[in-house]
Amino acid sequence: MKGRVLSAFGASTGLNQGIDIDGKLGDSVLAAAAGQVVYAGNGLRGYGNLVIIKHNDTFLSAYAHNRRLTVSEGDSVKAGEVIAEMGATGADSVRLHFEIRRDGKPVDPIGYLPKR
Repeated sequence: MKGRVLSAFGASTGLNQGIDIDGKLGDSVLAAAAGQVVYAGNGLRGYGNLVIIKHNDTFLSAYAHNRRLTVSEGDSVKAGEVIAEMGATGADSVRLHFEIRRDGKPVDPIGYLPKR
């Protein structure tokens, strides 16, 4: 999704293990890359409605605070496919919290996203 970065990556300080991106309620949230949905739900405290996609044995991506999920666990998704609608579940304002994990460790997503 396109939007202003509200909160930068700060895993070294423990404050933010991803980035927060501004948007409008109901905006489409798109998969960053192809993969399989390994989690779709709201059972992880602080993330609201969350989708986690496993891209390969190295990378996972996570998309949090969604209003509505459009995928289920086990679904295969393509890069750019709609996986959710932007919301504010588990957050104080509408935003997308986006994380990338490499070998289970959070990395700054900015380095993996297309240049703008």
